[in-house]
Amino acid sequence: MENHGLVIEERKERKAKPAEGEMPFGTIFTDHMFMMDYTEGKGWHDPRIVPYGPLELDPAAMIFHYGQTVFEGMKAYRTQDGRSLLFRPEMNMKRLNKSCERMSIPPIDEEKVLACLLELLRLDQEWIPEAPGTSLYIRPFVISTEPNLAVGPSRSYRLSIILSPVGPYFPGGLKPVTIHVEDTFTRAVKGGTGTAKTAGNYSSGYRAQANAKQQGNADVLWLDGIEKKYIEEVGSMNIFFKIGNEVITPALNGSILEGVTRKSVIELLGSWGLPVTERKIAIEELFDLHEAGKVEEIFGTGTAAVISPVGELNWRGKKAVINQHGIGDLSQRLYDTITGIQSGRLEDEFGWTVEIG
Repeated sequence: MENHGLVIEERKERKAKPAEGEMPFGTIFTDHMFMMDYTEGKGWHDPRIVPYGPLELDPAAMIFHYGQTVFEGMKAYRTQDGRSLLFRPEMNMKRLNKSCERMSIPPIDEEKVLACLLELLRLDQEWIPEAPGTSLYIRPFVISTEPNLAVGPSRSYRLSIILSPVGPYFPGGLKPVTIHVEDTFTRAVKGGTGTAKTAGNYSSGYRAQANAKQQGNADVLWLDGIEKKYIEEVGSMNIFFKIGNEVITPALNGSILEGVTRKSVIELLGSWGLPVTERKIAIEELFDLHEAGKVEEIFGTGTAAVISPVGELNWRGKKAVINQHGIGDLSQRLYDTITGIQSGRLEDEFGWTVEIG
């Protein structure tokens, strides 16, 4: 395979691996990381794999002042027969470029970066845990590095990829969560940065999430930023509703992130003869449907949790208990199928997985 000019500097002494029951999300990192730089007039250059370690940046680097950055989240999985798989990595590379475009960051060569990621994973493959439900979380990110306090796009950037072994998202098993419907704070608006995976989208939600948790909720369901009427996302996940024989999810409207798991769920349901309707759905309509006994299941979708069943929604003093706080049959089937494909337990009929080798 062409190495795209990739330079590899191996760590002399490898780190000790964590026990499989001691991998809190995003706190342990592997031996190596990938980096590549961009300079205006030169383009992306110097792809390299180096020992994991701190980055040195000028205090005036524009990332610190104007937040010009994007990132992705994906995972590598170990199969029972010892293979290592990625799940739809080309979709993450494509979405990274969509985020770059929105944040005025030069596009990456998707094929080249994916090839370099595969080399990084081969080098640190022993870090992919084997226990059921575990995985190696992959975080590609781009930051603006030009030392300049003038407001405007940076003329230099760094793309990095770091790896982190993680335990099961649901250590106690798949459990429905309680969600607060947020109608004060705004996550994103059409024309804003909601369709990009960029840092400020997440930190701006912390206050609403903290308020929700103080009231006994696990997360928030965001409404549109203009009318505070239409459902958008739950936390950092897309959201689905099973109403009778119909599955509904909010249509991509310019403020909702296009999730890879969301797309996979839509395609999977279609293959089962349960097509998904992508449309606007108002929170009031949803509560009316619940009162009429028509809301059978609600679940979030995302890389970290895959499927997260919702057991209760709280909005303006009203409570909607979903499926008696139980896991719905469809949520369970989706979770079992997608995780089965990701881990190699089920045949990949869709061609979604890529073997690391």
